[in-house]
Amino acid sequence: MPYYIYTVTTLDTTTKKAVKPVSEFENFKQAKTEVRRLRTEEQLQDNQSYKIIFAENAAEAEQRLIEYREEPIAKEWEK
Repeated sequence: MPYYIYTVTTLDTTTKKAVKPVSEFENFKQAKTEVRRLRTEEQLQDNQSYKIIFAENAAEAEQRLIEYREEPIAKEWEK
């Protein structure tokens, strides 16, 4: 399964996101190197970020990136 790099844009609310594919790699080391290069060389807007995701295909990767996830509740001992 390949690793995908996407530009993720958080829209007006934090529950809606737009994704744009950047590239695809067969191993994590190459994907990590590329996303680090992108983060240092290309400036994004405040509501955008680069994300790496591991998925069977591009459709699954996009679905997993845009799904809403609730923030975890911090336990008293984690604060």
